Amino acid sequence: MPSSRRTAAGVAALSAAAALVSLTPTTASAHGAVFNPVSRVAACYAEGPETPRSQVCKDLVADSGTQPLYDWNEVNIANAAGQHQALIPDGKLCSANREKYRALDWARTDWPATAVSAGSFGFKVRATAAHSGTMTVYITKPGFDPTQPLKWSDLDATPVAVYNTTRTATDGYYSFTGTLPARTGRHVVYKVWQRSDSPEAFYSCSDVTFGGAAAQQAAAPAKAPTEARIAAGAELSTVSHAGHGGDEQAPALSAETTPGPASPLPLALAGAGGLAVFAAGSLLLGRRRNPSAS
Repeated sequence: MPSSRRTAAGVAALSAAAALVSLTPTTASAHGAVFNPVSRVAACYAEGPETPRSQVCKDLVADSGTQPLYDWNEVNIANAAGQHQALIPDGKLCSANREKYRALDWARTDWPATAVSAGSFGFKVRATAAHSGTMTVYITKPGFDPTQPLKWSDLDATPVAVYNTTRTATDGYYSFTGTLPARTGRHVVYKVWQRSDSPEAFYSCSDVTFGGAAAQQAAAPAKAPTEARIAAGAELSTVSHAGHGGDEQAPALSAETTPGPASPLPLALAGAGGLAVFAAGSLLLGRRRNPSAS
């Protein structure tokens, strides 16, 4: 084969490899949300991104679209490294100062809420990737005004729970016990999950009501997403539900909730791209070794 044709063939092979590799889907990683008390993003996702029922969730979709809800497990800062207050200004705590999740910062009294009372409380966090780290959970101070944007100074300095997470999560959940102080009316429970194996951290706001049935009547009850809802929306999410980078594990679910195997298409495309690169490299190397070949 003439050298010009051989060169053209090599370029074509490299271009094909690049095209195949570019087709392989890439997703950001994400890691979970508080399901008890139900976080704002989880409550709206449970209602259904396409058909939200509560007015605040309808307004969220009208403002920001459905993607923040399909990405319910992503509210994070990749390089937080414990500098939470330095990176997140007052009024932006629920969104972690991310524009994508800006609606979560709305100071409204119609967020779906979880009825709670003072004393022992069982927290549950649905994790789609388990990490070593520490979850620190706070609650707003007595006299908190839910019609005003949440500030760092609104949080009681004493956490209501501190839990050290591991790289495994039973059936996809971290479950731990904390103690809620005496409060009345509507409050916000704020969670910070700082990884110890990475500077990444995750955040969430959960609305709660103290005061029994009378207080709860003023708020729509928050419901956590079902496993069926999570599975149904995974394909529309832009974030991974299976971990990343080998530094954590995707939690193993019970047999009845374990999703089927992932599509082999990404691996096939990546493999084809690798073979094309190898073929192109071999062709060009042969040309260098045999410059006089015709």
